[in-house]
Order: sequence, then structure tokens, then C-alpha cells
Amino acid sequence: MELKFRVAARIAKPVHRVFEAVVDPAQLSEYFTTGGAQGRLQAGATVTWDFHDFPGIFPVYVIEVVQDEKIVLEWQASEGEAPNVADGELAEADYRTRVTMSFTALDDGRTLVEIAEEGWRENQGALGASYGNCQGWSQMLCALKVWIEHGIHLRNDMYR
Repeated sequence: MELKFRVAARIAKPVHRVFEAVVDPAQLSEYFTTGGAQGRLQAGATVTWDFHDFPGIFPVYVIEVVQDEKIVLEWQASEGEAPNVADGELAEADYRTRVTMSFTALDDGRTLVEIAEEGWRENQGALGASYGNCQGWSQMLCALKVWIEHGIHLRNDMYR
């Protein structure tokens, strides 16, 4: 069984505004990367994402960016909890997963955002890690929606 998933949301803003809310580190830091994002998402860049609710700064490798249409990223895979570690720290694996974000302008002025992630090995730890990432990307879309549509910071104190 291939481990992969896709999540999606419709956001009531034009595609360019939604796309910019993802590629611009200042905006991404407002609703998703609770510890901050460093670096604009552009092809060939390596940026960092930090989350107060999850330990560590994550390097994010930007593979492809098509303005207002698509972002392709890679980041370190994990395969479940590290042995003998408290606080649920994830065990890093020696490979990356690929995240593809697609942005589609809808006829009613909204934007459909789809996020797919794939590339985990087929084992129990990677299965658990993929479920965690699916949850995280779903929450990212919810946080993006309420922030860009209503100015609400959904993730503030949500996990601590």
C-alpha cells in the first residue's frame, strides 16, 4: 500500500491572495508556523519553518513554484516516535516526503487549495507519521481559511 494523502479546502479569497499567504513567510507565520517561517517559497530555496507546539526547526526544500498555481516542497520524513523519547518526538528517517500544493481559482471568486503528501516508506512508523502530517495539513488549511477570511489566529494556544 502506497502511503499518501490529499486534503482540500475552499477559501473565500482570490487565488493570488491565497497563494501569497502561503509563499510569504511573514503571512505564513501569522497563521501556521507558530515559531515563524524564514524565507520566501521560491524554486531552489531552502527555507525553515518553526512550530512552538512541535519541537525543532524544519528545513523545507522548495522544488517548484508556479505563481498562483502550484508549490512543490520536500522535507524530512519521520517514521513514528523515536525510541526512548518523552514528549512524542518523531524519529527522523533518511529520506524526504514530497508535498504538492495546488491553487485553483473558482468561478465564484473563491480558491480551491489542495495539499497532497507522498513518499513514505511502507512501515508502521511511517503510517503513523503520515496520519500526523495529514492532520497537520488539514489544520493548516483551517487556520489559513479563518485567518485570511476573518483575521482569526486559530493556532494560538491550540496545542499548549
